[in-house]
Amino acid sequence: MSSFFLIIMDIFSVIIIGVGLAMDCFAVSVSKGICAKKFYIQQTLTMAFLFGFFQALMTLIGYFAGLTFMEMIKKSDHWVAFGLLTLIGGKMLFEGTKKKDSDCNHTQINSFSFIKLIPLALATSIDALATGIIFVPYPQIIGKSVAIIGLISLFFSFIGMMIGIRFGKGFHLKTEILGGIILIAIGLKILIEHSLGM
Repeated sequence: MSSFFLIIMDIFSVIIIGVGLAMDCFAVSVSKGICAKKFYIQQTLTMAFLFGFFQALMTLIGYFAGLTFMEMIKKSDHWVAFGLLTLIGGKMLFEGTKKKDSDCNHTQINSFSFIKLIPLALATSIDALATGIIFVPYPQIIGKSVAIIGLISLFFSFIGMMIGIRFGKGFHLKTEILGGIILIAIGLKILIEHSLGM
């Protein structure tokens, strides 16, 4: 199998991981859109940028943190990746089954202030921090991976906001469950490919 093909497959996996991680951002953005009720480009772009930026930043921090104990996980990196993605995916599945009520008891301006958005961006990017560790064996694609994950989260946040505004409380898709399934599936893919020597 050519190195070019392997890189393409790695990037494809990164895109799928990025989509899985973006589901938290998407869900929060839909909720924010329901509360906002009206589309404002500056507020939406600010939120989407912060969500995407923190997803990318946390992934990078996780990667560098993983480098400190690279030798410890070198022989079992596939199990580490499988374990982390399964834990993160399981957490998202659990959260997706819980009923959540949108908190709209605030003014629209305060809702999109940096003070309100940064804690949300941090909260939705915690999973990316742990996910960054799985890229330790792939230093050749970490830059692209960070950029892809950040851009996907930015995109899903923007779209989620628009969907929340457009469809309001009629939108009930459990996006966290979808994200959890995606991440667990990628973890299984990594484990199976390593076990088969692919």
